[in-house]
Amino acid sequence: MTEIIQKTPYELIGGEKALLSLVDRFYFFMDTMPEAAGIRAMHAKSLSGARDKLFKFLSGWLGGPDLFIQQYGHPRLRQRHFPFAIGSSERDQWMLCMNKALNEMPMDADFRENLIQALQQLATHMINQHE
Repeated sequence: MTEIIQKTPYELIGGEKALLSLVDRFYFFMDTMPEAAGIRAMHAKSLSGARDKLFKFLSGWLGGPDLFIQQYGHPRLRQRHFPFAIGSSERDQWMLCMNKALNEMPMDADFRENLIQALQQLATHMINQHE
């Protein structure tokens, strides 16, 4: 009988180094794309704090080390995002940056599509303003 070893999404994406690269590219796009100006304006001048938090959150969310929980406790994402007016436009800007970053990452196409769908659901859950 052979043992089937299931990899976590964190491992499939390439671990810490790949995740740091993804987060860096995400914030590069947010910082430079005119189409993302709305969400960029919601962030501090320096993106280093946001970059660190997103990396730590995604690490645990993808099945890697629970860095965010270790430092900040339960993510409570909706609660943490309530101070920001997030509608479908902000969600779409966030996903535009994330999709561009993910499309640069070497990974299986089906895995990428599943990851995009899961992140889309997560981003939709953050909406707190309805048009």
